[in-house]
Order: sequence, then C-alpha cells, then structure tokens
Amino acid sequence: MTMRSAPDGGRRRREREALADALALSRSALGVSTPNPPVGAVVLDAQGDAVGRGATEPPGGRHAEVVALDEAGERARGGTLVVTLEPCDHQGRTGPCSARALAAGVARVVYAVSDPNPLAAGGAATLRRAGVEVVRADDDEVAAAEQGPLRAWLHRQRTGRPYVTWKYAATLDGRVAAADGTSRWITGPDSRRHVHGRRQEIDVVVVGSGTCTADDPSLTARSDDGSPTDRQPLRAVMGLTAVPPDAAVRGTDGRFRHLATRDPADALAMLGDVQHVLVEGGPRLAGAFLSAGLVDEVEAYLAPLVLGGGRSAVEEAGVGTLSDAHGFEVCETAVLGQDVYLRMMRRTG
Repeated sequence: MTMRSAPDGGRRRREREALADALALSRSALGVSTPNPPVGAVVLDAQGDAVGRGATEPPGGRHAEVVALDEAGERARGGTLVVTLEPCDHQGRTGPCSARALAAGVARVVYAVSDPNPLAAGGAATLRRAGVEVVRADDDEVAAAEQGPLRAWLHRQRTGRPYVTWKYAATLDGRVAAADGTSRWITGPDSRRHVHGRRQEIDVVVVGSGTCTADDPSLTARSDDGSPTDRQPLRAVMGLTAVPPDAAVRGTDGRFRHLATRDPADALAMLGDVQHVLVEGGPRLAGAFLSAGLVDEVEAYLAPLVLGGGRSAVEEAGVGTLSDAHGFEVCETAVLGQDVYLRMMRRTG
C-alpha cells in the first residue's frame, strides 16, 4: 500500500496524467543520461495545469526536475512537482533537486520510485521536513515506472551490474542464417528501423569476435536514409581475437571497445558504469551470456520464414534437460510489417 493523503478526484486524475506524461518524457533521456537515471518530470500550477516539463540532460546538465521547474518559473509556486523518481538529496555535479523544489515554492511533490542510491536518497524526507506535502504514486504507477525507462538504471543500482538484453532476428524455426551463411535480410525494414531506434536508447552494443569477422557490422544507429543518428551507443566486440584496424565497428568517433575476454561477467566489468548492454550476436555469445545467467531480457524479431537448416539463434546455453531451460515472460508484442516483435523479461521465482 502506498501512503498518501486522499486528494480530490480531479486533482488525482491530473496528477496521474502528469505522471504518465513524465514517464513518456523520461524515454527521451535513454542513451544520454548515463550514469544518471533517465527521469521525467512535470510541474502543475496551483490550478492543476501543466506549466513545466523536463527530462534528464546529459551528465553535468540539469536533472529532470530542474528542467521542468525552470520552464515553469514562478508558476510553480504553490503547485505540484510530479516526477518518476524521488528527487535527489545529493550535491554532485549539480545541486540537490530537493533544494531546487523548495526554492521554487512547490506545495506538493508526487513521485513514483523511491531512490535506491544511498548517496542520493532522502529527498522525500527533506521536503517533508520543510513542510512540503510529499506522496508516493499509486502502486500501478510505481510498477509502470519501475518497468519503464528506469528499468536498467534500477537494475544497476540493485545488482551492481548492467541490465543485459539479448536481441536476435530469426526465422520461425529459430534460424539466424541459411545453410550457405546468408542472413541479409531475414527480417524486413520495419524491424530494422525498430532495432536502430533501440540502439539509440541503450549504452553499449556487443557482438562476438566471430560475428565481427563474418559480418563486419558497424553497430551504429542509423536513420532511414542510412545516415548515423545523433545518439550513438558504445560499440564493443567481445573475444580474444584481435579486431582488424579497418573493421567497420571501429568507426572514427572513438566509441569502440575491444573486450578481450571470453567471460561475460568480465566483459560487463570492463564496461564500467554503463546501465544497459545490448547483446546482438552471434549464437555463441548469446549462449555464453545465457549460461552465465546474465540475460535479463530478450528482444526477438521473428520473420514469417522457414529455413529448415542453418545457424540457430543460440548455441550452448548450459541447458541439458527441459527443466533447466531459461525461462522468460512475454511483456510486449508488436507486429512490424510482416515480422513479429517480442520483448521478454527473465522469469523470477
């Protein structure tokens, strides 16, 4: 149960709408806020109208609350700050958001997720001591926020390692390449467009050295016309084989890493404080991460094709019998042109 006072129905409805808006705003911070959390915030004036919106800026920039309060200006006084994560109470590159909210004169703060970072937590308590009414959102809103853009950051805070998504594109019979090795393109343009959008939202894309040698991928995020987008993930190749100096993955922007190890846990440690890692291939790399218990999420793009032979999506996943299978729960589905997209999270318990 969440502990909050019982506001009138109209106010609560506006706050729920504002929190949904803040959640959507926070998605724009994915891929740019690391190591800070991707947060969204909305300011409602005393009449309940939205007068300020914001999302976390790149490191060293403003937090979402500050962006929204700056936009609201004096209209924030006596109003409500609605935010996806508890306002921080920490002096880092920027000042504490709790102090900024007090200076803005807000009368009420509604937040979804309590901050698990001991260095930054405590903003809610500070605001309450100063006389601000602080309430946590309803349970369904908290769940939506925890499984939304904050998901990878929260995982990092709670486990000490990045959130790992294994992504693959395959036929209906689970093949990622035909018997002769051809694989371009199994899925259609809508799926590929979706992949490029996802690459902009994560921190690192990883492939194995075998995939690097066989496919020479660039691993960049690209627009429909093939040009690189403004937001680019770090590109990494995992394995002991040297990456050729002319490999496409190296690029010219300095955003390349060679993870000279076969151990997935070591590879994640080499990546530092990143929040979200996208494992794109190949089958042996996917199997290594699955065997190590380091796949938190799967994104599958399935094409309406059957090959009957060729490379499987995963090899050697550490499973000898059905009862040992890696289990996942479907949490999102979509039809992308002729393909089907599935997002699945690791089953717990």
